[in-house]
Amino acid sequence: MEATFKKCIPIRLLMLIACCSVLFTANKGWAQDSTVSSKKWSFLIEPFLLFPNMQGSAAIGTFPDITVDENPGDIFSHLRWGAMLYLEATNNKWTISSDVLFMKLGKHLTATDRINSGEVIFKQLGGEVAVLRKFAPWFDAGVGIQYNSINAEITLNLNPPLNNQSGTKEHTETWVDPLLIARATFPLSSKWFTQFRASIGGSGEGSNLVWQLQGYATYLMGKHTSTTFGYRFISIDYDKGSGADRFMYDVNTFGPVLKFGYRF
Repeated sequence: MEATFKKCIPIRLLMLIACCSVLFTANKGWAQDSTVSSKKWSFLIEPFLLFPNMQGSAAIGTFPDITVDENPGDIFSHLRWGAMLYLEATNNKWTISSDVLFMKLGKHLTATDRINSGEVIFKQLGGEVAVLRKFAPWFDAGVGIQYNSINAEITLNLNPPLNNQSGTKEHTETWVDPLLIARATFPLSSKWFTQFRASIGGSGEGSNLVWQLQGYATYLMGKHTSTTFGYRFISIDYDKGSGADRFMYDVNTFGPVLKFGYRF
């Protein structure tokens, strides 16, 4: 069931992007008539908090695969350090954005028939740079790249007959994935608007598959400040190497988001 779900989601995202392409092509004339006349650039600085759940699996070398299943309470109880920041520059036609996330997490592992005890520490740095073009007043689409650098340190005390393999292994993997991105924005009032964003990517050189879904509601508190509430789902499926060189990170990260923005 889970494998089917993961396969279907990217296909639906591609269908969504294709359908939206048809829509904003049909509305091209409307977009040209309604485009804001000003060509000046505006900027947004937006630090944010993600209250994450993490589900999936990870592995280093010949160690057994480790199941990751954390809720926000678990994440924050093991959070060593974290920082998140979104930056955006936009005019009447183009948007250039950057999205950076860093977390250091630690977790004691639950005993299984193969694992007596253990601990895993993840240090994850993720960054996205995107360029979007406005095709309609409500719709942007474009391309981007997603940078991932994940350091995993796993300490395992294994049960017999694997206990001779017990110990600590550490590995850092860094890669870049190309992305297709679509974004839709709808004003609700003079103070409120909603925004939905989908991206999909991956290549044989990087992730097997990486995709995101984001949905937000933003309240404009003043001329320069805003507060945003929403939800974000990030899926990374990466598996490279074999034997002692294997590194696998197949994890979904999802949860509520709270942003504080400054516009100028």
